[in-house]
Amino acid sequence: SGFNSIGHMDTMLRGRHQIGHYKEGEEFIQNVFHVLFQICTGKEKSNLSICWLQYEISKVVQCLQAKKKKKLKAQGRKSKKLAKNFLKAPDNRNDLSLWKLYAYLEWLLGNTDDARKVFDTALCTAGTGLKSAHLCSLSLLYAQLEVELLESIEGAVTSRAVHILTKLTENGPYVPYSGQVLTVNVLKARKTYEHALQDYLSKPLVSKEDQVSDADQLVNLVGCYALFQYLTVGIDAAVLIYTQTSEKLEASGPEKCEKTGENSGIQNFPSALEAVTLLHTNLLRFHMKISVYPLNPLREALTEALKRYPSNQSLWRSYIHIQRKSHSASKARRFFDSVTRSTNSLEPWLFAIQAEQMRKKLTEKIQRGDVGDIHCTIPETGLTNRIVALFEHAVQSENGTHCPLLWRMYLNFMV
Repeated sequence: SGFNSIGHMDTMLRGRHQIGHYKEGEEFIQNVFHVLFQICTGKEKSNLSICWLQYEISKVVQCLQAKKKKKLKAQGRKSKKLAKNFLKAPDNRNDLSLWKLYAYLEWLLGNTDDARKVFDTALCTAGTGLKSAHLCSLSLLYAQLEVELLESIEGAVTSRAVHILTKLTENGPYVPYSGQVLTVNVLKARKTYEHALQDYLSKPLVSKEDQVSDADQLVNLVGCYALFQYLTVGIDAAVLIYTQTSEKLEASGPEKCEKTGENSGIQNFPSALEAVTLLHTNLLRFHMKISVYPLNPLREALTEALKRYPSNQSLWRSYIHIQRKSHSASKARRFFDSVTRSTNSLEPWLFAIQAEQMRKKLTEKIQRGDVGDIHCTIPETGLTNRIVALFEHAVQSENGTHCPLLWRMYLNFMV
């Protein structure tokens, strides 16, 4: 095709093959990591280790999505070897972020029992309490992965996820799951979560560095508490925590503080609010998957969130996913239109185009039926014209003019 993409560009299909990691691009990225690794020391080195492992995990995820079993096995071996080498380094032995990524990697590769052992080992050596951001983050991921294995939330009170979230609130050392959770511990944990969240939301203003870690810690705490309530009480209790936290964070926004002269609340609030919103919508999506629940709460939460964060790709993906289930495109089109008018972000354009292309694909599939590749007598030109119009408007926008991906997608579509 005349060019190689460095790394990967998974937004387009070339024939039947998904564009994946190119050999030359892959070599380049590996060289960059190796060179930097010799230069960096201390905190920088551990941050680089985390980035490198995240990159390896992204390749494993790609193999899983493409359903390439052979490639997944080879990639899994390479990634695990790298993770183990990182954890052997004396500086990294107590680095919970690395332990978390290693456990997640094992989980993705289908080694659930090994992943649990890694999680349990990390939690046993990590110390105690809701004050540690890394510990909260580790427990939240572990609990989320366990929840995804549940087929329904009936009887989830005695599940491994509740055990993890309950142990997080106790001040004693972590004990691996033995098959039961005491009711009295669940009640104590609920009280502890409640008080911890109130304390965090009413914290006075702190230094710049603390603000960032405080915002992360708040998000992890809210995630753990909401998931705990979801498993022990139900979806409404979890949603209530998310909405209350969001209201509180909105109320303590920077512009509000300037008006009132107060300096309360978490100041790094936009990132915290966005992360809480993402947790909220993800939980609603999961709940709809395992039980009967109306679509409207999720649709409303997503439209509100996207008006505020028009460049958040995860939220757009969820929005497109739920819109596919709806037979009427007009509401989604109006929404895309309103968002593209009010922001300079390119994401709304890209996702609007993707939504229409998916609709076109579906229409063509239905029209052709079982006849094979014979084109129907009445071609679907309306959608084609609409997609071309979207591309035209997108490439005229300031950011769109300079976006190679958008131009490639346009060329690809025209071909």
